[in-house]
Amino acid sequence: MPLPLAPLIPLAVRLGLVATTTWAVTRWIRSATHPGRTDQRAEDALDDLGEGLTLHRPVDRVADNPGDRQTNATARVRRVVRFRGRSYEFDAGLMARLRVRATEE
Repeated sequence: MPLPLAPLIPLAVRLGLVATTTWAVTRWIRSATHPGRTDQRAEDALDDLGEGLTLHRPVDRVADNPGDRQTNATARVRRVVRFRGRSYEFDAGLMARLRVRATEE
């Protein structure tokens, strides 16, 4: 007895369209994004952060230009989670800078 494959054609077409669209979007995203890089100086600075949250305005930045204000923030959280007999260390570090400069128009 032959198998009726005609009812499966719409399903196959839909799956093919979804697969093709997914492939095209993935390829477009990969071509549009920067691959990134690892800067060892930044990695070392993140490793040197103390745990907790800090927020400060460096005094030496204001001395150079009175119209220039800079605020620096750092945060770091380190935790060890034990799950099913294994230990996982989570280390999240963040360094941020917000600089506002007065400009002449």
